[in-house]
Amino acid sequence: MRIVNLLAVIDKEKCTGCRTCIRVCPTLAIKLENKKAEINNEQCVGCQNCEQRCPFDAIHMQDRQPFTIGVEVKDSDYDKIEEICKKAKFNPEQIICYCTGTRAEEVAQAIIEGAKTPEEITQRTGARSGCKVECIQPILRLLKAAGIEPEPPKDGWQWYGTTVTAWEIPESIRNKYSNVGFYFDEDLELLNRIASSPTSKSKKKDSDNK
Repeated sequence: MRIVNLLAVIDKEKCTGCRTCIRVCPTLAIKLENKKAEINNEQCVGCQNCEQRCPFDAIHMQDRQPFTIGVEVKDSDYDKIEEICKKAKFNPEQIICYCTGTRAEEVAQAIIEGAKTPEEITQRTGARSGCKVECIQPILRLLKAAGIEPEPPKDGWQWYGTTVTAWEIPESIRNKYSNVGFYFDEDLELLNRIASSPTSKSKKKDSDNK
């Protein structure tokens, strides 16, 4: 969960309509109206990305009435959550966004509730509202595991895409570099152990069934 206590505000006198803020907003909260940027206050999660990137200092952050964004991981959905996370090679309780502490199970819950893009997942969970760089990859992996492959937004700069995972490294590469300091098999063993480790919910379920 993320506490949102800031709101981006446009200085129309300084704004040149360059669209930089539009391209870097992780929730698509900014549009161009009459050649000036306009903020959708309800979609803004106060990440400060637009303020930091604006080349004309036309955006500042102001305090707002704090509110929390996040999803409640539901027991009724947990089998489906585990299924999505397993396909994406994540443990449900694994943190996939370190800036906000968002876990894979929260992203999976957001997907189950209807989120179909990284922007919608950010709006529901807060993930991607910190550094906005690393967590796009696990989010895209989780969406793909749920059978969803969204297209990057027209103005998005923040879609860095996915990199090759340990499970996808070609055998030829593994053979070529395994003797020069790379431990592919050991890495896979560890990652598989993490992904398949029992969650607190599965342990409780096993305990209740005994």
